[in-house]
Amino acid sequence: MLNTLLNYIKNCLFFTLALLVACKGKVERQEVAAVDKPNIVLVITDDQGYGDLACHGNPYIQTPNMDKLYAQSTRLNDFHVSPTCAPTRAALMTGHVSNRTGVWHTIAGRSFLKQGEVLLPEVLSANGYATGMFGKWHLGDNYPYRPEDRGFQEVVSHLGGGVGQQHDYWDNDYFDDTYYHNSQPEKYQGYCTDVWFDEAIKFMDENRKSNKPFFTYIATNAPHGPYFVENKYKELYEGKEDAVNPAFLGMITNADENLGKLMDYLEASKMEENTILIFMTDNGSSSGFAMDKNTDLANRGFNAAMRGKKGSMYEGGHRVPFFVRWPKGGIEAGKDIHELTAHVDIMPTLLDMLGLPDPKGVKYDGQSIKDLLFGKPLSNGNRVIITDSQRKETPEKWRQSATMQGPWRLINGKALYNITDDPGQQKDVADEHPEKFEELKSAYEAWWMELEPTFAEMPVIPLCTPADPETLLRAYDVHLDEAAGFTSVPWNAVLMRKGFKARGFYAVEVPEDGDYTFSLMRWPPELGVAITAAIPAKPAVAGTTVNELPAGVALPVVKAGVAIDGQEVSKVIDQEASASSFTLKLKKGKTQLRAWFAEADNKRFAAHYVLVTKKQNSI
Repeated sequence: MLNTLLNYIKNCLFFTLALLVACKGKVERQEVAAVDKPNIVLVITDDQGYGDLACHGNPYIQTPNMDKLYAQSTRLNDFHVSPTCAPTRAALMTGHVSNRTGVWHTIAGRSFLKQGEVLLPEVLSANGYATGMFGKWHLGDNYPYRPEDRGFQEVVSHLGGGVGQQHDYWDNDYFDDTYYHNSQPEKYQGYCTDVWFDEAIKFMDENRKSNKPFFTYIATNAPHGPYFVENKYKELYEGKEDAVNPAFLGMITNADENLGKLMDYLEASKMEENTILIFMTDNGSSSGFAMDKNTDLANRGFNAAMRGKKGSMYEGGHRVPFFVRWPKGGIEAGKDIHELTAHVDIMPTLLDMLGLPDPKGVKYDGQSIKDLLFGKPLSNGNRVIITDSQRKETPEKWRQSATMQGPWRLINGKALYNITDDPGQQKDVADEHPEKFEELKSAYEAWWMELEPTFAEMPVIPLCTPADPETLLRAYDVHLDEAAGFTSVPWNAVLMRKGFKARGFYAVEVPEDGDYTFSLMRWPPELGVAITAAIPAKPAVAGTTVNELPAGVALPVVKAGVAIDGQEVSKVIDQEASASSFTLKLKKGKTQLRAWFAEADNKRFAAHYVLVTKKQNSI
């Protein structure tokens, strides 16, 4: 009886010390009890599909280290994410479906992760972990959405959705680029994927030496396009007719080499046994195979018999690899799990594996699958998981959606497939299974009804805060005027150089009354080039697949203007100036900002960059 009482008291003390409090998305720091905490390393590649690994049967690709980790891991063989980049990352970091977090697009102001969300790195940081993020974030590059604002203590990353996109430092091309180290631009030598892994290993080694557990998030931009890599990797696949896109495959092989370097480091530093190592990808393949134009099935390359690729509601768009290794924790090597699981399960699972309670007030869309990993059945093994691809200002019901339960897939609320019998999703069996069809339709209806009221919540960019006193806005993030036919933004360097035009508004917040100056630019501040200037072509990089980028065209801009909070001003631009500036007295509050250029036809389009500053003591 005494031993039982002592154990009860001991357990109560442990969980009291481990208590984690979340209040309005902020997590208070309370150390867990002193235990042998495992490290966590999560590696996620970009646009590498389920079929883009040799261990999954791909006969063309070379991935020896991914194959090795596959053999050492428990594998989730029916694991699903969102069909595109940013939504997957939002779900992974929060345990919430991406539509709930405000992230249902990759551009146009809909890739900002809502401020009220509690993120995995925040919880881990509050419980004694060092947290580092290396590579691709894609959940907001302005305060308070940056990784360093969301629980990561050490950050080395590119901006936007990929190296060389509009948010990123100008003319980055994967080699010897300028990335952002804890918000500050810094020059790095080497290929991007090599940089992410090298910086991550440096971070891990520093914390190993100080005996501090760490959470390391390595999110490569490879093999997302543009498909830039050293020629030696591309040449591995040239001349093989069915090895679709040799540069894409070469980027994966380079990532595989880096994964091997990471695994070697963990072994050499004697951290392999007590490190939870996870490998996954963010959506279906972008270029690992060529689809049959009539069926969405691969007719060249390899797609593991699935239909669809990145962006698709079919299986090939969102079923991805997931390997987890933790020898000391008892994760079994070489084990396959066939139950339906998803990205929203990862945060609650990791906290459960660490013995940490869920943050107060957070109700996950996912669930802990710890029991499943250790050989026990899930409490709700008949669960329904829904994923979709919206890519619009406001989500539309049933759009690009997959409602999943066991082997069943309800697509767009119209067609039903059983992937056990029909992995290529070619035979609609809705008429043969009307009860299952209606069951899944009802599940989606309930899901939508719960989420729909949240869609009106619009994340805003605060202007000129102490954490970000000069706020740089980029047309990549304008909420598009879709009704006027604007459906995309100048999201990459090629489109910027071609003078691509969008129109829309920024959702912003004026944090305090004052005088704010808006400087409208055609080219990024680091160039210092006149609004109406052309810029030269960027040459190819020898020994790589980096091709020449076209010259940046001159736009014959004659006028600029700003509209915000009921005020609108405009003027003729100075043809020699790099910016056209306006100062307005603004009141505190949330509002919309339109910052525009116009040519002689007077048709307005969003200024490509807007630098916002605030006059000190201007209230």
